[in-house]
Amino acid sequence: MFKKFFKKNKKEEIQEEVQEVAVSEEAVEEEIAVEEKEEVKEETVEAIEEVSLDTSIEEDIQIEEKPQVEVEEEIVEEKTEEAKTSLFERLKQGLSKAKQGITDRVDQVLKSYTKVDDELLEEIEEILITADVGVDTTMNIIEKLTDAIKTKKITDPQDVKGELRLIIEEILTNENATLDVSNKPTIILMVGVNGVGKTTTIGKLASRYKKEGKKVLIAAGDTFRAAAIDQLEVWAKRSDVDIIKHQEGADPGAVIFDSIKAAKARDIDLLICDTAGRLHNKANLMNELSKVFKIVDREYPEAKKEVLLVVDATTGQNAVSQAKSFKQVCDITGLVLTKLDGTAKGGVVLAVKSEVDVPVKLIGVGEKMEDLQDFDAKAFSEALFG
Repeated sequence: MFKKFFKKNKKEEIQEEVQEVAVSEEAVEEEIAVEEKEEVKEETVEAIEEVSLDTSIEEDIQIEEKPQVEVEEEIVEEKTEEAKTSLFERLKQGLSKAKQGITDRVDQVLKSYTKVDDELLEEIEEILITADVGVDTTMNIIEKLTDAIKTKKITDPQDVKGELRLIIEEILTNENATLDVSNKPTIILMVGVNGVGKTTTIGKLASRYKKEGKKVLIAAGDTFRAAAIDQLEVWAKRSDVDIIKHQEGADPGAVIFDSIKAAKARDIDLLICDTAGRLHNKANLMNELSKVFKIVDREYPEAKKEVLLVVDATTGQNAVSQAKSFKQVCDITGLVLTKLDGTAKGGVVLAVKSEVDVPVKLIGVGEKMEDLQDFDAKAFSEALFG
């Protein structure tokens, strides 16, 4: 009995030892497997880190190789694009009334037609005339539109809008449409009747070019209008530029003469001159302007001269009449159309440009400083028809 029990215990001990050996072997194998996995994992991580390191080194090298000037230029380009987008959005907002008066009405007419015929063209003609495009300019546009329809065999009324836009853009496009103040010295003479926005335009231009780093001087040459000098003084202080002025009622020619002398003495880049907008009759006003131009030609021949006629877009065809009158005595180099945001008759831009044959250089589409914009025919047509 005892021997049997002993054999049994011995047998169990041997079995336990065998099991322990098996377990230990399994543990060893598991440890080896884990170690192998860890080694593979470490090798993989090291390989990835080496690749990442190589890539980052290459990227660092590429960044280092890229000139700083190029990086700065890219930043400037991005900011410029943002500024252009912002200005275009302001232009669209400013022309919203003009869009309602022209483009939206054209859209309504085109939707009501299934074919392109004379009746459709007559309705477009009526829209343009009532939008102050002017009879002569409208007839010219309709003639070009008719030719385009025949040449391109346009049968879908919706395609007419695209052709109309191209014609309007072509009429407004001019090689000399940019206000050029790059020459030193430059003198800008602002002409136009009172109330069109001459003083405000002068203030905004002075502020713009002061920010661009130019030395700017303002001449308060409209000595006949009450408060004109005071208003310019406010703008001069706001823009941090100097102003030359005399007493109210003084000789405008004397103010311009003193301003030119000051501009030369102070090495001024840009002299902006206000001029009289109203005297007791039109002939007297034009004579006064002629005298001012003679003084400029005699005393400041080395200066690049820009003569900007400021007209109020809300006055419609009256703006065209003013432009024709001033052109008789002034060698106008450009037009400034103000208050375009306040009229649904934005067609006056076309009328003034085509009938006076002077490029539009600046337009006002709001009260803020950035709302006085350089005129761009393509951007204008996109904002109007977009």
